[in-house]
Amino acid sequence: MRVFLDTSALYALLDRDDANNGKAQKAWNGLLAGGDSALLTTNYIVVECVALIQHRLGLEAARGFHEDLLPIVNIEWVDAEIHRAGVSAFLSASRRRLSLVDCVSFEVMRTLGVKTAFAFDAHFLEQGFRCLP
Repeated sequence: MRVFLDTSALYALLDRDDANNGKAQKAWNGLLAGGDSALLTTNYIVVECVALIQHRLGLEAARGFHEDLLPIVNIEWVDAEIHRAGVSAFLSASRRRLSLVDCVSFEVMRTLGVKTAFAFDAHFLEQGFRCLP
């Protein structure tokens, strides 16, 4: 099974004070233990995560994210076509709390046929994706 990793879950996984940390840890351990999950994200999510982690948890946490977590994740690089589709969806939605990164993530998931997201962001459910946990 391929699983898309969202900022909401990756951050919860790293921040012990996050309300979803326990759920994130349990789901992450299940994904790793199963051994049959291909973990993927985008370069947009990586940038968003690093900015959030560095701001809230510090540079060492950002370093750990890069050195310990990212090596086991496939990173899909967003091309111009996916970016344009994400911008179009973002502008069409006209929703303040829906981000461009979310809209690009949905486009990548649809393009790759990924149906499951490791996410605590309800927008993934709204878009018809299955969320872990």
